Amino acid sequence: MKTRITELFGIAHPIIQGGMHYVGFAELASAVSNAGGLGIITGLTQKTPELLAREIARCRDMTDKPFGVNLTFLPTFAKPPYPEYIAAIKEGGVKIVETAGRSPEQYMPALKAAGIKVIHKCTSVRHSLKAESIGCDAVSVDGFECGGHPGEDDIPNMILLPRAAEELKIPFVASGGMADARSLVASLAMGAEGMNMGTRFIATKEAPVHDNVKKALVAATELDTRLIMRALRNTERVLRNANVDRLLEIEREKGAGLKIDDIIDQVAGVYPKVMIEGDMDAGAWSCGMVAGLIHDVPTVKELIDRIMTEAEELILGRLAGFLGQPARAAAKVA
Repeated sequence: MKTRITELFGIAHPIIQGGMHYVGFAELASAVSNAGGLGIITGLTQKTPELLAREIARCRDMTDKPFGVNLTFLPTFAKPPYPEYIAAIKEGGVKIVETAGRSPEQYMPALKAAGIKVIHKCTSVRHSLKAESIGCDAVSVDGFECGGHPGEDDIPNMILLPRAAEELKIPFVASGGMADARSLVASLAMGAEGMNMGTRFIATKEAPVHDNVKKALVAATELDTRLIMRALRNTERVLRNANVDRLLEIEREKGAGLKIDDIIDQVAGVYPKVMIEGDMDAGAWSCGMVAGLIHDVPTVKELIDRIMTEAEELILGRLAGFLGQPARAAAKVA
């Protein structure tokens, strides 16, 4: 399948693995790239630029296909040395960066000077247009369904994607609620050039996380996520657990007076406890509503091959049938 995204990034299938804290290691990124998608290493999971350089080298040993690095620009008490992270990306020969959080405008000159293509994660049309105006090559349009930070507009992808298609000139992918061939075909129909999957890729054999995490995703339904930190205007969608329930109680008690210090125990230092140790009640960790569509733990290749085969069947069979066209068999994915 060829789209502007496959052409832009030199990949076989229009499927991107989003950056995920303590998930986006070389094992998963290389598996996605080897299967024809675009794998992404999560930059800030690596505590220093030197460690990121090592992770890039590890990924390079595992795949000869394109892969990228996620850099999330968020306000933090100890500001990460972003120029040094960008230098490690450049020196590692990585030509694709997924940016998220705050605008990457400050760092665009350095990224573009290194010949790096930038895809920025946006939760609104206005932010997508800003990304286009500062020179981003593509955007990942994140609907309200997504895990992590959906922004504050609460616009789902059935509205957000067509609106993005009306406004943008650069290509974009759909993010949030993406899990299978239906997600991909629907995204293409609404103007996207592919899709970005986060939560779905956690429930794969190559994802380097504790089995408890994968089992929790398979067991979860679309009703099992919660929105936290709304009063702080830093809304995050997470999987419900005992500590998330406690966090929500604190939010109800504090109301508009909520401060980050009130819930710090439920949100700080959680990811190693969940992803590495498998403590599913450790605190709040990002998870999309798409958990309701996760029913198995395949290999990355099995998942991507299945998506592409079924997408072709949907387009050539079901959708063509509505127009009275004879159904055609889908080609086998190599």
